[in-house]
Amino acid sequence: MKFTKMHGLGNDYLYVYTDKVPDYAGKLSITLSNRYFGAGADGMIWILTSNIADYQMRIFNADGSEAMMCGNGIRCVGKYVYDNGYTDKKRITIETLSGIKTLNLTTVDNKVTSVSVDMGTATIGEPKKANICDQTICYIPVSVGNPHAVVVVENAEEAPLTTVGAALEKYPAFPDRTNVEFVSRISENEFRMRVWERGSGITMACGTGACATVAALVSAKLCKADTDIRVKLDGGWLTICYHSDGSITKTGPATMVYDGEVTDDYVKQALQ
Repeated sequence: MKFTKMHGLGNDYLYVYTDKVPDYAGKLSITLSNRYFGAGADGMIWILTSNIADYQMRIFNADGSEAMMCGNGIRCVGKYVYDNGYTDKKRITIETLSGIKTLNLTTVDNKVTSVSVDMGTATIGEPKKANICDQTICYIPVSVGNPHAVVVVENAEEAPLTTVGAALEKYPAFPDRTNVEFVSRISENEFRMRVWERGSGITMACGTGACATVAALVSAKLCKADTDIRVKLDGGWLTICYHSDGSITKTGPATMVYDGEVTDDYVKQALQ
């Protein structure tokens, strides 16, 4: 099985272009995502043709669970299909479990350098409180096709990812678990965000998380709609615009790391 390792701001996945996703995709993702005994990644993304869009993507986290959407991963899908010659279009649609997303590709010398994604609309809930880790945590629930809990803090650099983040992921209010974002202000239109990602733990970046965070900040009147907001993640910067109609546009880079191949023996061993 051939794969390509790619990342969006350090949020890395192993990409496979295929006709069919195997039944054992989750188990294979657990093994290959291991950073000591596998290729090392936050998960695997399978790229397929689609009957309702240009392409389809399916995402399996490092723990084997299937995700609905990945904002960093979908940018890499756009780069993958264009750079490998599967399409010559610079505006493509991708089918995901959270709906069809539209990508606009920016290229230099026939290679994709950045991707702008129409992320659809956000559903923002009322601020809530959770009693976890011997403290009361205030968060804003946001759905952008997958669930998020956004926590505004004084300093995101010191965010309690492995304690509060891990506990809030599995809080009873989220029966399917949730992604958790901690955010603090840098300047008027710049914010620092760190993430505990559902099924993967601490990751360098989360595209849907950045979108959910800006949506939450707008709802809390901490930034303005229809304005480009720069979000600094562990892996770098994303530009997010939350529009007055509730839709979100996300722009950021996509990077190819290397091509690899998994032997049949390794796959068989992974399935044992």
